[in-house]
Amino acid sequence: MVKAKPQQSASQTLGPALRERRKSLGLSMQAVADAAGLSVGFISQLERGLTSPSLSSLAGIAEVLQTPISDFLSQPSGDVDMTRQSDRVPYSVDAAGLSYERISSSFEGSQLTSVIVHEAPGHRGEPISHRGEELFFVLAGEVTVEIEGKQEILRSGDSIHFDSTRVHSTWNHTDETVSILWCGTMDVFGDAPNPIHNSASVNGAHSNHPKGEETT
Repeated sequence: MVKAKPQQSASQTLGPALRERRKSLGLSMQAVADAAGLSVGFISQLERGLTSPSLSSLAGIAEVLQTPISDFLSQPSGDVDMTRQSDRVPYSVDAAGLSYERISSSFEGSQLTSVIVHEAPGHRGEPISHRGEELFFVLAGEVTVEIEGKQEILRSGDSIHFDSTRVHSTWNHTDETVSILWCGTMDVFGDAPNPIHNSASVNGAHSNHPKGEETT
């Protein structure tokens, strides 16, 4: 598999790699979308290099494809239990929309994963649903969070904690980058003691994500 480096476009490496793996497993785009809690339109655009996924979306797709997320994306290791701002190196799936700073470590029995997310002005995240729970805490700027059709604007110092099986997405409706502390139980790094790609699917036997073409 080709690893998508931060400075490269998803259209150059990630989309073709995901498509190749999906076809090798004999899966349809609809099957991947349903299992990952995403829309088939989004999967189609992703494979064609027309959009790029969030870290949680890529982790979910990698699980469905029974492949470590590290085959698609290089991320900082979780071998330190403390990080300093000056030492953290931001990375991204695709440089255009989101960048991340890993702040959680990995150890036996750990279940929590956490990153600082920097979302570019105008960026709209793909709607997704998956098992687990997550919490957003806005560090700087403001962002629109939509959960099952209900929108809330979060500003610096605001937070939201929710069940990840509810369809959710974010939109930076401003002209400035928003920085969010994200904490969740989804293994977005792929280095948990029981790798996510050993599981059957993100959502089990079904998805509650609405079907239809992804427009972002």
